Amino acid sequence: MSENTVVARVSELLPALRERAQETEDARVVPAESVKALTAVRLIASACGSTGWVASVLGVHPWQLALFPLQAQQEVWGTDPGTRMSSSYAPTGKAEAVTGGHKLNGRWSFSSGCDHASWVLLGAIVADADGNPADFRTFLLPARDYVIDDVWDTVGLRGTGSNDIVVSEVFVPEHRSLSFNDVFRCDCPGQEANPAPLYRLPYGSLFSYSITTPIIGMAMGAYEGHVAYQRERVRAAYVGQKAAEDPHAQVRVAEAAADLDAAWLALERNMAELMEHARAGEKIPLPLRLRVRRDQVRGTGQAISAVDRLFENSGGRALARGTPIQRFWRDAHAGRVHAINDPERALTMFGRGEFGLRILPDGMV
Repeated sequence: MSENTVVARVSELLPALRERAQETEDARVVPAESVKALTAVRLIASACGSTGWVASVLGVHPWQLALFPLQAQQEVWGTDPGTRMSSSYAPTGKAEAVTGGHKLNGRWSFSSGCDHASWVLLGAIVADADGNPADFRTFLLPARDYVIDDVWDTVGLRGTGSNDIVVSEVFVPEHRSLSFNDVFRCDCPGQEANPAPLYRLPYGSLFSYSITTPIIGMAMGAYEGHVAYQRERVRAAYVGQKAAEDPHAQVRVAEAAADLDAAWLALERNMAELMEHARAGEKIPLPLRLRVRRDQVRGTGQAISAVDRLFENSGGRALARGTPIQRFWRDAHAGRVHAINDPERALTMFGRGEFGLRILPDGMV
């Protein structure tokens, strides 16, 4: 299927997704019929932020599973290639090395889309014999091994169903875990079965873009909704002036459009360069990996700036419950607080690289 065909089919879904957006927020979970229809993230997020977020996060997990040993891939996809996985990477639970694998116990938060998944990917630190951190690993568990605790009731991204995953003394065999040491080196066991260039991209580059992409989509949805609203709006406080004729409003719209274009173009450029190196079988240069993180976190910041500018320009009626602009504003800001969007951490790494200083360990590069 060509890219144009995919985009066309996603575009056909947008009206229905917009209609379900309030339903999605009120129910605090993406409707199952929407999940089945997800194909491209940015356009989807421009119609419904929660649906776009879940599409992106669930969409990156098949790529990660392809890095696991083939046995794990077969267990998940053997009977259903469309099996979905959710995730929670913050190492809040505990993993203990035991014979043949690891034993997991604890609670992991913010597992977006977990209600629509039958497997989960959980991050945990593994200690050495002296109790010191020795490895960070991702563990793959089937639904029978965990419980979903419905705690997600928030002001933004309400429909993502980003609930807690609770695990109690579960054994995870060795083949269902993946070391971040291998992931950082882009040298994982699953690459023998999946040699395509896509699977030689850095995890930090791909995963971080899966967070920023829907946020840019939300900002684009806010932009489209704002412009449509402003075309018809009459400003009572300015003696009936049409908002579209206000030069200050025009400047804000232009600035928001420029921010969104810049954010998206930087992501596209970087992904193209990443794929060039991967296709050539080359190691991804560290300066490029650092630039990818820089532009990813700046892309999120530019999207948030655009949404803020548009929201400030929308007037009091935009505050009404159910209006798209306030929902996009809340959703985008909710996405902004994801750990991958920590600007100081990402930009400090880039600055250290530019000055030739040692790059501190960070699993997201």
